Amino acid sequence: MSRDPFDLVRARPEPGFTFDFDGAPVPALPGQTVAAALWASGRMSWRSTRVGGRPRGAFCGMGVCFDCLVVLDGRPNTRACLAPATPGAQATTQQGDGHDALR
Repeated sequence: MSRDPFDLVRARPEPGFTFDFDGAPVPALPGQTVAAALWASGRMSWRSTRVGGRPRGAFCGMGVCFDCLVVLDGRPNTRACLAPATPGAQATTQQGDGHDALR
């Protein structure tokens, strides 16, 4: 009997891909969120708070807490736990309220 979960559910996932995070490629699988791919790559933090600059990453994992904000394809304040990872996307660490570059 096979112990591979893909074989158990007869899944045939599409091939993985990469997106860019702070200038480095991050591997992702179809259906993964940006937060899941960042976690899987060993990144636990990808935002700093407005007050104090403290590191933040995923907390609730379901789009309620706003701790996982990133700048995704130029859009600040994107919740990484809800945003699907897409091939070639450009994500960056969000500093403060995410609008510093726009000022």
